[in-house]
Amino acid sequence: MKLKVLTAALLLASGTLYAQGVEVSGAWVRSTVPGQMGTGAFMSLTARDGARLVGVSSPVAGVAEVHEMKMEGDVMKMRAMPVLELPAGQTVQLKPGGYHLMLMDLKQPLRKGDTVPLTLRFQDAKGLPGKLELSVPVSTVAPSAMAGNTPAQADDGTAGRHGEHKN
Repeated sequence: MKLKVLTAALLLASGTLYAQGVEVSGAWVRSTVPGQMGTGAFMSLTARDGARLVGVSSPVAGVAEVHEMKMEGDVMKMRAMPVLELPAGQTVQLKPGGYHLMLMDLKQPLRKGDTVPLTLRFQDAKGLPGKLELSVPVSTVAPSAMAGNTPAQADDGTAGRHGEHKN
């Protein structure tokens, strides 16, 4: 019994220490309109020692997944990814038209100015678990776009497409 408690305490401590090795910046969630059932969450992730993003959850969504959008020929395709690699010291951009977090089966509209709780689950290079709990602002455009770019420059044309995703 003592060994199980010690093992659980070590895993918890490792997860907490590990989570401190992943930096999140520029996080935002795209606002929705009434009836829209899905949206995207975007941010930059940097893992000091390398990691893998293995899951996401949020109480505002029935389903939350890591997704990738990419061109295949003349068609933009979106797919769920079970794992997103975060190479050591390199920033991975989660942005419209690329990697992103997909929030589906929304339980309520998400309005500009709201905040969305997100839990990101990671594994470090040794396979140890960790998580980060975030409170992410809802916006119509990326926060960096509001610092000098116009909304047209910030929007890559995928603004309304997240609600169209079907499993």
